[in-house]
Amino acid sequence: MKAESQAAVVDYSLYLVTDRELSLGRSLESVIGAAVQGGVSCVQLREKQCSTRDFVDQARRLNEILQPLAIPLIINDRVDVALAVGARGVHLGQQDMSLADAREILGREMIIGISAESLEDAITAQRQGADYIGISPVFATSTKADTAPPLGLAGLRAIREQVELPLVGIGGINADNAKAVMGAGADGVAVVSAIVGAACPRDAAITLRRQLWQG
Repeated sequence: MKAESQAAVVDYSLYLVTDRELSLGRSLESVIGAAVQGGVSCVQLREKQCSTRDFVDQARRLNEILQPLAIPLIINDRVDVALAVGARGVHLGQQDMSLADAREILGREMIIGISAESLEDAITAQRQGADYIGISPVFATSTKADTAPPLGLAGLRAIREQVELPLVGIGGINADNAKAVMGAGADGVAVVSAIVGAACPRDAAITLRRQLWQG
């Protein structure tokens, strides 16, 4: 199956979601460049304020960093931007373009991730052919205002019991709780401020990766 083959070749373990406002005045290129040196394995470009042209330009600059390292660039929400820059895929929320419409446009080769705010969302995403699912939010978070109530580790475990796709936990995740998220069944953790807002994104990524894989 397509979803299984895509999942087999993508490392979602340390998944970075960008946020310019948290980058301490640094360019996203510098933040991402440092973060991948520390072990970030997947990057989602999330832009809510800039123009489409600026979004495309930013995505192309990040792709120049990530493609030689075989690190996937996922575009948040914007199917058109993903196509324009040759990104690896898109990530869609519950209010974004439907998975079926996105698949019709993107074809079978591009990754489509879906945000799930409940067990029902996750089951539906799997049935409709998502490649991975973002479990959102696991914990309370201040980096995204329009989030559902936190699912917690128990909610994540309940989804893991019924969903076979790769699960990426997001929302309030940091070096203190990342290991618990993996222990509850996630295949990866998505972070924003824990890396983007860190004084040294490389060191922050190293610390997170050590937490993920410590015995």
